[in-house]
Amino acid sequence: MMRPIEEEIKNSYLDYAMSVIVSRAIPDVRDGLKPVQRRIIYSMYELNLNHDKPYKKSARIVGETMGKYHPHGDSAIYDALARMSQDFSLRYPLVDGQGNFGSIDGDAPAAMRYTEARLARIAEEMIRDIDKETVPFMPNFDGSLNEPVYFPSKIPQLLINGTSGIAVGMATNMLPHNLNEVCDAIKYKIDHEDSSLYDLLKFIKGPDFPGGGIIYRTKDMIDIYKTGHGKVICRGSIEAEDKRIIIKSLPYGLNKAQYIQDLANLVNNDQINNISDIKDESDRNGIRIVIKVKGHDRIDLVVNQLYEKTQLETSISVTNLVLLDNVPVVMNLEDLIKNFIGFRLDVIKKRSEYDLKKLNERMHILNGLLIALNNIDLVIKIIRSSSDVNSARSSLIKELSLTEAQANAILDMRLQRLTALEISKLKEEIDEINKKIEYLSDVVNNENTRKNVLKAELDEIKKQYGDRRRTEVIEGEISRRDEEDLIPNEESVIILSEKGLLKRVSLDEYKSQRRGGRGIITNTRDNDSVKSVVSCMAHDTLYFFTNTGRVLKEKAYRIEKRDRKALGVSGNKFLKLNDNEIIRQIIKSPENLEDLLIIVTKNGFIKKTNISEILDMRKSGIKIINLANNDEVVSVSEISGSSKIFVAASNGKAAVFLSDEVPLTSRSSRGVKSMKLNGSYVISAFPVKDDDTILSITENGLGKRTRATEFPEHHRGSSGVYLFKENEKTGKLVMALPVKDDDEIIIVTKNDQTIRIKSSDISILSRFASGVRLVGLTENDSISTACVV
Repeated sequence: MMRPIEEEIKNSYLDYAMSVIVSRAIPDVRDGLKPVQRRIIYSMYELNLNHDKPYKKSARIVGETMGKYHPHGDSAIYDALARMSQDFSLRYPLVDGQGNFGSIDGDAPAAMRYTEARLARIAEEMIRDIDKETVPFMPNFDGSLNEPVYFPSKIPQLLINGTSGIAVGMATNMLPHNLNEVCDAIKYKIDHEDSSLYDLLKFIKGPDFPGGGIIYRTKDMIDIYKTGHGKVICRGSIEAEDKRIIIKSLPYGLNKAQYIQDLANLVNNDQINNISDIKDESDRNGIRIVIKVKGHDRIDLVVNQLYEKTQLETSISVTNLVLLDNVPVVMNLEDLIKNFIGFRLDVIKKRSEYDLKKLNERMHILNGLLIALNNIDLVIKIIRSSSDVNSARSSLIKELSLTEAQANAILDMRLQRLTALEISKLKEEIDEINKKIEYLSDVVNNENTRKNVLKAELDEIKKQYGDRRRTEVIEGEISRRDEEDLIPNEESVIILSEKGLLKRVSLDEYKSQRRGGRGIITNTRDNDSVKSVVSCMAHDTLYFFTNTGRVLKEKAYRIEKRDRKALGVSGNKFLKLNDNEIIRQIIKSPENLEDLLIIVTKNGFIKKTNISEILDMRKSGIKIINLANNDEVVSVSEISGSSKIFVAASNGKAAVFLSDEVPLTSRSSRGVKSMKLNGSYVISAFPVKDDDTILSITENGLGKRTRATEFPEHHRGSSGVYLFKENEKTGKLVMALPVKDDDEIIIVTKNDQTIRIKSSDISILSRFASGVRLVGLTENDSISTACVV
């Protein structure tokens, strides 16, 4: 018959969609199995592959399933068989596998010709009583055999193992739970039909994954049980051991090998810092991923990064989509439990009816035997006088008012049954069967009795298969901590080398010494030396000025904390620097948004700009000053209103002028001349107050403090006055700083010796004095830089 192709495609696709939904991807609410799982288990049952029987080749099981019940690809059947054996996929595996059935690392199972399997003991509880007319059967795909529509499962398979499947236009994803908790909730629901969801959640704490982990009992998770939709946050569990982080479990469904590879990539790409090594020490006893951390105080920070930047924290979406009478329905927890209770009560009734029927049949036979024994002489006479079995049967039926079944039983009876002992046993059996009939009649006719039977079965299931919860449940939302909260806000020193390498060192590593000492070592690389040091708190925002006139910002704690003897790291590790761009100067974040920024370069240019220009910038940085090729930023200072600016040059001269003489300019300008350098270069610049003293330090380790009032104020662009007169003993002036009596100074030499001294230990001298010994230098060493702490 011809018809439009649109109509044919529409009808065919609908048939296909319904076939996938009903016959492939969605589980039945009663036994919690998809057709392929049910057919595999039933084929194993027919092969007598119980838990106490020898294993059989997986290929045999797959062939049996495919040939009899499941006319689809053998690989799909084998995949389903393998998954039912994986203790990392199912909370309670249904198949006992022998051989390689895959791993949590994503390894595929060995070929089916190598592996063997049999039913797990718990799976036998799903099939028990299937031979007692408890469930309907239907023809298989070719009508040659019958297969069960569903199993009379004694276990709440759907709740304890969950399921997942993608159909056409819909999908299901249900999570596993703890058997003990589920059984307790079902028993409570049996006794309290009007109980609420929250009553049930007193028993069911949340999902219980095969691999353990941590879940959070949030509103979204409660929605799963309330509506059948929702999500649960799952975390891997972690332990800290000295300078190591041990991952003891991963979120459900996560591939361990892939997770380790992804983590290594993040570490190599500097997206996760402070990890020096990753080892997989997992074995048959469980997962153990060992992460070595650089420094004990960084463990909390790395843990936070693992949860934030890797799949160690995962959100799992849930849809409790099941088949109810071949119709896809989303069910909440109460619906699932009610359906299981109703289903089991029906199975118990049908099983009891079957047993009752068999007992009545047996009682009927026993009553006939008892009649025969009570009339044994007549029975013997009838049998002896009968010409054949048929006439004997007819005579027994007629003379003793027996049925044909009773007459046959009498004729089949052995003579030993005529003894007094056998007659006594017969009467005892009749009494015992009467009791069973009475009990089973009560089960069939009384729903409360059936409920008691169900509760007793659940207790037995708990006793046989129940175990402790593996997944830890934490009440409430995840307590997310900012990275900054995990790092101690300690006093730190940022050390910048000439080649732009950086490190952060705890200030405590530099103990205060008397002036004139040699200090302690602070390593840099070969052919490198310390350019500048900055004192700050770990939580301070720092601004990094580069050789190209750009400025970038980052938190101080982002600079890797290292031992003072350790080498620094490139600024590229945490800043987006361009090719051939290196950091030349660092300042702490300005405190007042209304203040102005004074920038002074090595070639003597000075510019004034609004602080807001850098405060609101992106982390990628901005151009803050237009520099000549041979120029670089020497000093960046914050001023409030009109201030005196002190500029010191390498020739020992210093100029003091008002900031009002420096025009306010845009970011793109170079600025104006600060002082005449006469072949020298600027070594430092800063705002100064009349009550300050100016600390000047020479390359040969001499220094002095001079009162700020000794320096006369001139106009911008002057040659200045002497701060320090250079001679053979002093060497060139290398640093000038404003200090107060209670300040401490850190001084660093070219050979990386570092000393911390008190400002009050340094004499206050005139502009023309040579100063006192601050650092005891070794041969071929000289002062590089200094800062106030």
